[in-house]
Amino acid sequence: MDEHRWTFLGHEVRPEELQLIRAVVADCAGLSRGELAATVCELLAWTRPTGRVKDRECRTLLEDLAAAGIVALPAKRAGRPVGARTAVPQTIRFETIPRLTGTVRDIAPVSLERVHTPAARQLFRELIGRYHYLGYAVPYGAHLQYLVYAAQPSRQVVGCVQCASAAWRLGARDAWIGWDDATRARQLPRVVNNSRLLIVPWVQVRNLASTILAQLARGLAADWHTAYGVTPLLLETLVDPTRFAGTCYRAANWIPVGLTTGRGRTGRRRPTRSAKRVFVYPLVRDAIAHLRGA
Repeated sequence: MDEHRWTFLGHEVRPEELQLIRAVVADCAGLSRGELAATVCELLAWTRPTGRVKDRECRTLLEDLAAAGIVALPAKRAGRPVGARTAVPQTIRFETIPRLTGTVRDIAPVSLERVHTPAARQLFRELIGRYHYLGYAVPYGAHLQYLVYAAQPSRQVVGCVQCASAAWRLGARDAWIGWDDATRARQLPRVVNNSRLLIVPWVQVRNLASTILAQLARGLAADWHTAYGVTPLLLETLVDPTRFAGTCYRAANWIPVGLTTGRGRTGRRRPTRSAKRVFVYPLVRDAIAHLRGA
């Protein structure tokens, strides 16, 4: 095996697995990159609890192997224009929205509605792309997206929430739980990352953000289990302390556990990013004991 240790979502790729990957790529030259990734996942049983293959993540691994000269992938096939999945729609529907102020009671009830339809996906992408400082990016791995609606004085969208697969390695989180590498690899699917939280700029309603987080904590476990067959035990999020104090997370009883190293969500070495503050929120009693496998 190449001296470099290749990993797939925290699993170290064994020599025999790498040999199989090479054989599939060499013997199935007529397949697209996506089809090759799906084939590898089926042969190695790299699947989610629902049975769906982890083809998107596997394709990233294949492209990393190709960049290192270990496999030779087919050329990318023509498809949607580059950026079509991440392009942010630009409409005029938010240009003349009046300001919404007051308290949560003034706009209640507040509801989180899962993004299912093409129209909802476009609305979510536009709001995040235009108004969230990180912009819109196609989520990595498993994810759920929600639009947040207020009922008063009339029904209107007031924000967005996105949850996605947890970061593979977060030293502060892992130390708080008490994980070793083997336990983390086994239990990580039970942690979910709150990767986006947005309140649109024309809405300035007191306690809205903490109310959204409270509703997310109450409903996410059932939604995630329905979508992916796993019941999460812990929420995590990263807050840039140069921009935000994390006040809404603290108000919703999230626990600050430390700072990141600035290497990014996969833990690979890369140009240093700003360190983020790590917050966690247990979704069940004795979450730490469960995550340790007790």
